[in-house]
Amino acid sequence: MIRFKDVSMTYHARNLRKTVLKKTSFCIRPGESIGICGANGAGKSTLLRLIAGVEMPTHGHISRRMSVSWPIGYTSVFQASLTGADNVRFIARIYRRRAEPMLAFVEDFAQLGPYFRQPVKTYSAGMQARLAFGISLAINFDCHLVDEVTGAGDERFRERCHAALRQRRENGTLIMVSHDPETLRSYCERGAVLKDGRLSFFDTIHEAIDVHHWYQRQAA
Repeated sequence: MIRFKDVSMTYHARNLRKTVLKKTSFCIRPGESIGICGANGAGKSTLLRLIAGVEMPTHGHISRRMSVSWPIGYTSVFQASLTGADNVRFIARIYRRRAEPMLAFVEDFAQLGPYFRQPVKTYSAGMQARLAFGISLAINFDCHLVDEVTGAGDERFRERCHAALRQRRENGTLIMVSHDPETLRSYCERGAVLKDGRLSFFDTIHEAIDVHHWYQRQAA
């Protein structure tokens, strides 16, 4: 289970103060598949980073009783001067996994060819997303977080991604951010809408998408 209790998140910068989450409380239970909708800049990626523990909230408490992946698509997890293979070795050491099976899995899944042994700073954004996807799937997390990454790569790679996500959804917890409603409908049962720092949950992903679209029309 993942529990948020009175969680707020505010960013401060020069002449800018932006609150992306206001005193929010909710639970995510094992086996759920949740799609998160929201406008650009609403804070969806920030929410995933809070769930993952990549960022800490300004106020409130987050507890996790399941292992959680980093947000797939959040490429800052990599050391850009290291090769893709060396990043795999480093992450294997952090999670106390054997390096060689992880290397074999990621090299096969990500399909980076010779770039797998080149510095990550030479990768395109799509290549970094494929590396992140492969490494995340190489570790058996209880909960996988996906942030707008299912379009990376060619058709064959995308189909491998879809098959892997379907398997993770059937055997664990999946939380997904996407601007594509059909992608959310394909993977998610429940839905949530993030707007003005408030996160509202709905029984079905269809309801969440409809409410999000209604907000978008009102803002047009």
